[in-house]
Amino acid sequence: MTVVDPDLRFEKKLLRERAELVIGVDEVGRGAIAGPVAVGVSVIDARVARIPVGLRDSKLLSEKRREQLHPLVQRWARHSAVGVASNEEIDRLGIIAALGLAGTRALASVVDGGVSLGGARVILDGSHDWLTPALGAAGLSGAGAPTGLAVTTRVKADMTCASVAAASVLAKVQRDRFMIESHARLPEYNWVANKGYASSDHYAAIDRVGASDLHRWSWLRQPTLLDL
Repeated sequence: MTVVDPDLRFEKKLLRERAELVIGVDEVGRGAIAGPVAVGVSVIDARVARIPVGLRDSKLLSEKRREQLHPLVQRWARHSAVGVASNEEIDRLGIIAALGLAGTRALASVVDGGVSLGGARVILDGSHDWLTPALGAAGLSGAGAPTGLAVTTRVKADMTCASVAAASVLAKVQRDRFMIESHARLPEYNWVANKGYASSDHYAAIDRVGASDLHRWSWLRQPTLLDL
């Protein structure tokens, strides 16, 4: 696969179309079987400085490189935040609603930092807009101005749009740190390595000692006749 460094062409196009701000949004942890889902946001305006060297979608970076980029991304974006929804909220609400909850928490943090979302455009990685319904329910769709907050989905935005790549790094680092800290309490599942994602070793640990309070119980394998 050819890897192309993300740039700001799409963000600058939106700014030329009179967007007051552009906000890159990406999620991490959607497919894990343990731990929270995290949604990162990075706010970009026309004064944006040069993209941090080596910035890419977090999945394409080593853990060491993500940690190195993390403070650079925080300084580069005008504002940034990460929102999370817990495994319990994922079980109770479903993953799509949990993503929306985490996203609104991240954006609410940006608003609390003094940023008006009115007139902003969101670039959301993927083809499914799970954010707009959550914004309306949370009362954030027009936060700060009557013009509201418009969401544009873009497939592979985490690979092509620097604001979204930055959001992915922020979310990935924060979620990974949480799972590594949780490993110290529950080392049986080896979260320091798998970060809560499914693997044969992870499932073997669940079979051996049972699921923990950080597992998504509704996501675990259902028993079959062969198990019985």
